[in-house]
Amino acid sequence: MPGDYSMSDVLQRMYTNQLALEAALMELTLHVEQHGESDVGESVCGALQTIGENAGHIKQGIAKLKGSSTS
Repeated sequence: MPGDYSMSDVLQRMYTNQLALEAALMELTLHVEQHGESDVGESVCGALQTIGENAGHIKQGIAKLKGSSTS
């Protein structure tokens, strides 16, 4: 079972968790903004933008790790 906990698999799960957290934060942000808290919504949107930008780098790094582990 060593393959179950390879670095690329663990990172893939972390990436999936990041996407789930991003989606949950977006739902909460929309709820907060609908109740007139636009300042809070703007702050969270800034954090979500950072998460989104980093997600692409993470995904590419995971793909590179998976590619190098099969070589």
